[in-house]
Amino acid sequence: LPSLESQRYVTHCYDGFLECEYSHSFLFFQNPLVVFSSNMFAILGLRSLYTILSKAADELEYLETAVAIILGFIGSKMIAEYFGVIVPTEASLAVVLSLLGGGIGLSLWEQGKEDKES
Repeated sequence: LPSLESQRYVTHCYDGFLECEYSHSFLFFQNPLVVFSSNMFAILGLRSLYTILSKAADELEYLETAVAIILGFIGSKMIAEYFGVIVPTEASLAVVLSLLGGGIGLSLWEQGKEDKES
């Protein structure tokens, strides 16, 4: 696991990146409430999600694999949309939820199997 100091460094660098992104978003949106609220929700959501995933990744063996496949799917979807193939939002959500649920479920099943053997 990374040291606490390196995690703090990465967090501060990420905060600096978000501040730069925040200042540029005023170029695209005229309503400051939209800019502020979207950035605040992103900061709060990503930090809490990172904390949850980092703690869960230690216990759930297949979670990182599931997240990697999800990122590959989302990247493929973006490339497909560039070429005119539209993937419905409902289908994308179903794929993401099933992959995430499958990774978590398989990890819990493996843990249960190991507990019974020992």
